[in-house]
Amino acid sequence: MTENEVANRVIGLAIKVHMALGPGLLENAYKECLYYEILNAGLTAVKEKPVPLVYEEVRLDCGYRIDILVENKLVIELKCVELLSPVHLAQALTYLKIGNYKLALLMNFHVTRLRDGIKRIVNGL
Repeated sequence: MTENEVANRVIGLAIKVHMALGPGLLENAYKECLYYEILNAGLTAVKEKPVPLVYEEVRLDCGYRIDILVENKLVIELKCVELLSPVHLAQALTYLKIGNYKLALLMNFHVTRLRDGIKRIVNGL
C-alpha cells in the first residue's frame, strides 16, 4: 500500500471513531480508539513510537514520540485543541524529517466534523 492508500483508510477509521465519540474528550481517548480501529482493520501500527534525533552521527533520545505510526510509513499526530496552530504543523513535519517518512496526518478531534480537522503534511525528502 502507498502512503496515500494507508492515509485514506486511516481517515475513514478516524471518522468512525469521531462519529462514535464526538468532540470534547481528551486526546488520549481518541488515540486509543483509533489505534484499536487501525489494528482491527488489519493494519500494522505502533503507538507512541520513539523517534531519535541524529546529530553529527550521534543518536540522541530527546523524547520525541509519534502518536501512531501506521504500516511504518504514515505518521499520525493527534490533537484535541480549539484551533491547530503553526507549531502543531511544525511538530508533525519534524517527525517526518527526523524519521525519514513521507506523509503525516495531523488530526484535531476537537471539531464538529473531523474532515475539517485533518491536515496532510508531506515531507519533500
